Amino acid sequence: MFMECRCARDRLVVLLLGRVGLRRGQAAGIHRSDCHMLADSRALGCDYKGPHIHVRRRDNANGAWSMSRESWIQPVDFLVVQGYDQYVDERFTLLGSGGSDFLLVNLFRGVLGAPMTPEAIYELFERLTRRAGLSRKVGPHSARRAFGSNVSDAGGELDEVQALLGHKHPESARPYVIPDRARLREAVERVPSPRALYGRGER
Repeated sequence: MFMECRCARDRLVVLLLGRVGLRRGQAAGIHRSDCHMLADSRALGCDYKGPHIHVRRRDNANGAWSMSRESWIQPVDFLVVQGYDQYVDERFTLLGSGGSDFLLVNLFRGVLGAPMTPEAIYELFERLTRRAGLSRKVGPHSARRAFGSNVSDAGGELDEVQALLGHKHPESARPYVIPDRARLREAVERVPSPRALYGRGER
């Protein structure tokens, strides 16, 4: 789906859900001031190390809403930073320094510079699913679930998945942890045969 995006903004949307693990309401509610994409953000009054996003619950004019009552800091990797930088360049080319303080805004239709809505993010995923020719619909929440599974498959513990998804309790993250098929195959192949266990021939 990422390769079907036709602009830097849409690529950033996919990254925010599929590589950062945000809900569509959280992504649509991010303000530019929430994004600290430098290695050192102390000049911004923030001592959290490395690139990150502050995920906050607000009453937003675009209807965006974070289900998590608590605010938290979400670390991001170089791919997200790169996608963010490309989008900032694209946005400045089209809007200059204008537009709202929301990170994700309309660039090509509707009121230019107005914040994207959660519904617009849902519609974007529908378009990307069609362009990619996928047999089933991949929605915004599917990308978030994939993020949780990817963190787990990369060796992440349940409490790490919980924190990165913004859940209050570790067990809340368990439904997002879906083992990769290759990992399931490896698990089956690790089960020893009777010959290995008992030193006898198999029957």
